[in-house]
Amino acid sequence: MQLDQADPKGLVRESYAIEGISAGECRSIFIDWALSLPMAAATSAALATLIAHYGPGREDHPMTEVLRAALTAPDTPRRRGGRAGRMTATPD
Repeated sequence: MQLDQADPKGLVRESYAIEGISAGECRSIFIDWALSLPMAAATSAALATLIAHYGPGREDHPMTEVLRAALTAPDTPRRRGGRAGRMTATPD
């Protein structure tokens, strides 16, 4: 994927240009970036392109950390409770 396709509005590029940017600000920019991608875009390919372009030499930058975190798969959801979890089966 080309860099201009991976970052069509230049949001990620600009985040690396902001001196002293915080992790929270990078997460906010990341959400804007994700919403600006076309529906047909391969998000993981775009993330890999951005990390390959901006990441080297900037491993400690908050946006690099956000982009890398976005590539990791979320944990599988577990049941957290609710009414059905509190109900006990009664023998008939």
